[in-house]
Amino acid sequence: MQYQELIDIIKTGEGYTIEFKESVNSSIGKDICAFTNSSGGKIIIGVEDKTNKAKEYKLTNTDKSRIQNIARNMSPSFNVQIEQIKNLAVIYVPEGKNKPYIVNGHFYMRYGANSQQLDRDEIRDLFQKENLISFERQIKDFKEKDFSIEAFGNFKKEAGLDKDLSKKHILNNLNLLTNNKLNNSGILFFVKNIRQYLPNATTSCFLYADKEQTEIIDSKEFAEDFISNLNNTYKYLTSKLNTAVIIKDLKHKTKLELPKEALREAIINAMIHRDYFFPANIQINITPDRVEIINPGKLLFPKKELGKRIAQRNPILVDLVHRLGLVEKAGSGIKRIKKLMRENNLKIEFETESYFNVIFYRRKSDANQTQIRRKSDVKTRQEWILNYLEENKTIKSINIIRKFNVVKDTASRDLRVLIGESKILKRGAGNNVWYELKKGENRNDY
Repeated sequence: MQYQELIDIIKTGEGYTIEFKESVNSSIGKDICAFTNSSGGKIIIGVEDKTNKAKEYKLTNTDKSRIQNIARNMSPSFNVQIEQIKNLAVIYVPEGKNKPYIVNGHFYMRYGANSQQLDRDEIRDLFQKENLISFERQIKDFKEKDFSIEAFGNFKKEAGLDKDLSKKHILNNLNLLTNNKLNNSGILFFVKNIRQYLPNATTSCFLYADKEQTEIIDSKEFAEDFISNLNNTYKYLTSKLNTAVIIKDLKHKTKLELPKEALREAIINAMIHRDYFFPANIQINITPDRVEIINPGKLLFPKKELGKRIAQRNPILVDLVHRLGLVEKAGSGIKRIKKLMRENNLKIEFETESYFNVIFYRRKSDANQTQIRRKSDVKTRQEWILNYLEENKTIKSINIIRKFNVVKDTASRDLRVLIGESKILKRGAGNNVWYELKKGENRNDY
């Protein structure tokens, strides 16, 4: 490895396959073990802990022997490569072929930029259930024209990456290339339209008028890059819930009926921990009494261990969202969700069969407000349609869809109601349909 390439890796920062050390210390063993049990990685020695700046560290023969002895004494035995590159040293740890590995009686795996201790059953369960097949590193026939420069630029900025680092360097060191081709993890994060490559990786939201989920008021599917889908899903969900005005110290403050942080955490968990081999997308159902976030992919451990054990189905995705500051320490997401709901005296349930479902229960008064707000939304749209026709003479369903960000069924339903009330007329046929005000009707009577 060239020295400048090593400096560029340091600028990229620690992550799923990169660990920095100031010197050879007692934690080297757990990091080597974690990399063997995960996807391999590099330990760069000579990087200042507080600043992540390169300083000088020359490996001694004693250091080299100590490192090799740690690897050889793991169970099963393992070998690593060591290289001194000017003032820095690198330990190259390949992915282990005989997982799981143990060092000093403990098992470790990488979680983002950290090496986490697990017990043997957790690791064995993970590799047995995943069958050692990595969705994240698989590749497709990706076309460069479908790469989102905007999504990539936003990621660089939010992750705090050096602006001078090349695109290839970043993708390679974030484990987003397999055989120099963008892999599934890279596609998820930086594609313009995910439907083209991974049609089951979209997120669908449904707003229902009833608890039984028989009448859909509105729906939306998000199919851009990973972060856009996350943000748009969160915005859609919170826009369909109710807010209350809280007065404290003579100041007005709005509060969503369900904790925003818990909802966002649940969406993130669904997107990074779902089973992408499963032929279904993430689905969010909003009914008068609950919000359901449905994640394709069952738990990798017993339900009673939920919130206590750590198992990563998609460690590269976990690393990427960790770099963006969207997740905190390993295994804390479920605990935070439970804590937030408990603090707000709200009920939450987790269903763990072939899907992993998080159910947020709404208060009864909130559910009633939703019905009122739904009627108000319909009336608002219909008033806008009539005003639009007054000014423009004709309207198509696409005008309503674009204005209110609703699906075609919702726009068509609004138009049918106005036709039934003898306020508008339908013209044309097939793909060329438009609507007009009914002649002879006085708009002021509406």
